[in-house]
Amino acid sequence: MMPKSWTPEQKLFPHQVGFTCPPFDFDAAPSDFLRMCPPTVGVHGWMLHVPDYVHGLDQRKKNFGMLEDFVHCMSRNGVDVCGQVGSNWVHASGLGVEGIRQHCADLSEKYGTRFHMAGYAMVEALREMDVEKVALNGAYHWPEWWQGTVGFLEEAGFDVLWAGNFVDQGWFPDQDAVNVKRWIFDGDLFETSFTYVAEQAPDADAYLINGMCNFRVGPDGLPLRPLHLARDMEAKLGKPVIGHDTALYWRIMKDLGLAPGTPQSRLLESLR
Repeated sequence: MMPKSWTPEQKLFPHQVGFTCPPFDFDAAPSDFLRMCPPTVGVHGWMLHVPDYVHGLDQRKKNFGMLEDFVHCMSRNGVDVCGQVGSNWVHASGLGVEGIRQHCADLSEKYGTRFHMAGYAMVEALREMDVEKVALNGAYHWPEWWQGTVGFLEEAGFDVLWAGNFVDQGWFPDQDAVNVKRWIFDGDLFETSFTYVAEQAPDADAYLINGMCNFRVGPDGLPLRPLHLARDMEAKLGKPVIGHDTALYWRIMKDLGLAPGTPQSRLLESLR
């Protein structure tokens, strides 16, 4: 029989973290998070299985209950904090900002394991940094995706000065051209797109990027998420640059009482 509650002697790592991602996505979150952490942290990933999944928002709403399965299983294995990767689940659920907050709190209490969703972690991060006005780099997201994020942020009380994806910014002719990239883009697009967004909303307190896209950076062309690029972009813009990846990692580390072991952008550096 597995323990009903795990003592420190029974756990593989003093700090254990679980991540889940959209169905059929090989996700970088476990690797990215672990590389920032001390050796006391262990990470496990759970890939959701929805046989007919085609990234529809309606499918996310229909399968929302799988997140509870994820938390339940992780809690049975002594996981301290669970993180849901993907920014669209919060607005696709139809629960609203307060409903998502309550849902995360209820699951955390029911299973004795903290549970955080990337979309709501962004709200918590902006509130922590006293941000009021934002601009959203919609990146690769379909219009209904990034527009859903805008609605969620506005419901949470933030003033969204500008929002648009790579098509709106003029880097691709249409959404189909974006989709064939499968979320991986040329490295210089990160800086180019953020420079464009900042020009559209110079009065924003912070600049945000949707989702979990990747940019090929460095001599080996390794795809990297905003986590790895935000620090340099902040130096260029003089303001916080926050992705849903950094917001989720910040919220998990805050629960664990840890700070990143490598230099990071402003949000994660605030944990020191």
